Amino acid sequence: MNRSVTTLGLIPARGGSKGIPGKNVRPLFGKPLIAYTIEAAARARLISRVVVSTDDPAVAQTATLWGAETPFVRPAELGADTAPMLPVIQHAVRFLEESGSCYDLICLLQPTSPMRTPDDIDKCIGLLQDTGADTVISVLPVPDKHNPHWVFEPDGAGGLRLSTGEAMPVSRRQDLPPAYHREGSVYVVRRDVLMNRNTLYGPKVVGYVMDAARSVNIDEPADWDAAVSLMSRFQTS
Repeated sequence: MNRSVTTLGLIPARGGSKGIPGKNVRPLFGKPLIAYTIEAAARARLISRVVVSTDDPAVAQTATLWGAETPFVRPAELGADTAPMLPVIQHAVRFLEESGSCYDLICLLQPTSPMRTPDDIDKCIGLLQDTGADTVISVLPVPDKHNPHWVFEPDGAGGLRLSTGEAMPVSRRQDLPPAYHREGSVYVVRRDVLMNRNTLYGPKVVGYVMDAARSVNIDEPADWDAAVSLMSRFQTS
């Protein structure tokens, strides 16, 4: 593994949230939600620097208290709930590069996934380097009943067709090929793919399979309740 590769740990954290107001600074087991991601990034061996991109002074203050850097204020147009993630990341990279700090890899860590570990982060970064991938994303297996070989979509003529384009579905569960969906905890992408190809996904994408027992993504109040239940089990085990 090339230890000289530099990796920016970028945590995007808007101030606004329709589902759970102020969720990024809302206490979860005695710590602001964002603190879990900051701590994991800071403890990851292969992260060179931890930066939070936010438009909100309260988030910036909390992030700084927990050890992250907040060297810029995210522009208002990138703080709306409809703003796509790609320009948010590119804005951060441009700002840092204009300030003299350049990174080979960008590791996107959403604060809504508080249970990913420093080891998860390091393994994703290491996987990208070891495989020569352009992008590594954390994934979970797709349940058999949702496997694309068993999923139908409208064919435009009032009927259905298999999402794979095949004529017939796989007949036996045992014959289904593995399938995965994005888990959301970790994205690692090469800087040139992000900035020159204008995408988070380069030609070669590799998946890092997360432990489902530690996978939670907090967007709605029900997700918060699920996170509390899940984390309480880990704290008492």
